[in-house]
Amino acid sequence: MPTNIALIGSGIFAKEEHLPAILATPLLTLKAVYSRTRKSAEALAADVPAVDLFSEDGASSAAGSERKYEDLLRREDIQGVIIALPILAQPDFIKAALKAGKHVLAEKPVAKDVATAQSLLAWISTLTSSSSPSNPPTFSVAENFRFLPSFLHASSQIASLGRILSFRTKIQNMVAPGGKYYETAWRKTPEYQGGFLLDGGVHFIAATRLLLEGGGGGGVKMSRVAAFTCQLQEHLPPVDTVDATVQLSNGASGTLSISFGTTLKGSEYAVACEKGTVVVSRGRVVTTTVDGVESVEEFPDEGNGVKQEVEAWGEALQSGERNERQSGEEALKDLMVLEALLRSGEAGGKVVELEV
Repeated sequence: MPTNIALIGSGIFAKEEHLPAILATPLLTLKAVYSRTRKSAEALAADVPAVDLFSEDGASSAAGSERKYEDLLRREDIQGVIIALPILAQPDFIKAALKAGKHVLAEKPVAKDVATAQSLLAWISTLTSSSSPSNPPTFSVAENFRFLPSFLHASSQIASLGRILSFRTKIQNMVAPGGKYYETAWRKTPEYQGGFLLDGGVHFIAATRLLLEGGGGGGVKMSRVAAFTCQLQEHLPPVDTVDATVQLSNGASGTLSISFGTTLKGSEYAVACEKGTVVVSRGRVVTTTVDGVESVEEFPDEGNGVKQEVEAWGEALQSGERNERQSGEEALKDLMVLEALLRSGEAGGKVVELEV
């Protein structure tokens, strides 16, 4: 039987990505939607039948009962929640859901900074260890890049090509005023480190880590970073660009460049190994051996990985085994790298050691 869940949040990503992903999998049934206002909850669920609405603006059901977040969590017919709220709001909603015994899939980043994330994970560990051993609530983090078929294929290719010699990750884009994500109030005036580099950058860190170390990748970790950061666009505080050199645990090094404020465009992930190279760009993976044999794999229908990650969460709930690609610990490692880049940039390129 499918697992009954609720969607917490009605923003752009919840509406355009999470809702279609939930409806696409037979493993989950959407029973309720929560948003800050009744109006936004209604807008999200307008085309979904038989979904109960909850909000914080005092709206009540026809029977007069309150319909707020805590009331949703008391619903015994809801086993899990997907939480897609502003970064600073997430931890409190996560804790409340887990305390109520609900399984949680929360949007990345896991928290606004490493200290907050570590505190959250420690709290969760204490809670789950004291819960009923038969079915403790599980905490998962939604990192869709770890479920993109192109990156999973590239990771397996890298694993077959021997020692990693170098890598480069390059993401260049312009977040312009008027764009749908920029005009989100909490993103427009961020009250957390890194601005868009935190909100979007953890995706690129996760993808790079998958290629270098996870899912069959090259088995190496990032060990030290030295970065320069800057704010190229006045409307993208506090910084919108980072360029870094990264040393790997095997002694090799590579570069990582992320900008949300440049007129350059495009993305590329490239890893050089002793037996060849692997390059990932927009759903296309090119593997070239040292003797020049090239193979190309296209993934035109992979989307952005949200449907795959929601499906994986549904499978995990059915099996009772958390998918480790969605673990809070993996999300923490992404955040640790990103925060190290920002710290190095603040210190004018000082080398920062990593423990990931």
